[in-house]
Amino acid sequence: MKTLNCDVCGVVIKTPVHLRNYFHKAHRDICESCYDKLEYQMKQTVRNRQPFSFDWYTKYFQDTVEKAVQKGKVDVKVVL
Repeated sequence: MKTLNCDVCGVVIKTPVHLRNYFHKAHRDICESCYDKLEYQMKQTVRNRQPFSFDWYTKYFQDTVEKAVQKGKVDVKVVL
């Protein structure tokens, strides 16, 4: 039996279903909670980018994922 671990936080993903409880992005397997945190972290930067470029977004996403993998977590600053 194969197991799948999140490349960011290292949590074992039980019964992995692609695009439901794990995501394969930037050549990494990311659990749902880490993916949600990454999306939240990137949201304001992506919205304010003018003009938007998909090449820029791809590089920005890959860099953000690699930073999270190196730290072992996603740093999210909650703004209330």
